[in-house]
Amino acid sequence: MTDRATEIASMLAKLAALLAEEDKPEPQAEVRSLPTRVLLTVEEAAEQLGIGRTTTYALVRSGELESVRIGRLRRIPKEAIDQYAARLVQDQPTQQRAA
Repeated sequence: MTDRATEIASMLAKLAALLAEEDKPEPQAEVRSLPTRVLLTVEEAAEQLGIGRTTTYALVRSGELESVRIGRLRRIPKEAIDQYAARLVQDQPTQQRAA
């Protein structure tokens, strides 16, 4: 083989090695789950309760659903949603709960 042919063969071998490395799956990055949020937006609280945003704001305004202010932001503690739902269930007459 000539020097040129040897050089081409060497480059092809390097290319084949690089392509073989490329086919190997890359190690998976560690997936970290986000911590459970303690405070939700009004929209997120509405979604959790299965009601509309306007109704949720009305509940906040009336004090039926506890909320906190952080600067200009309004947030609803996750526990407040659970407490509100429990009160709704508790206040329902027994006959309606069975239906």
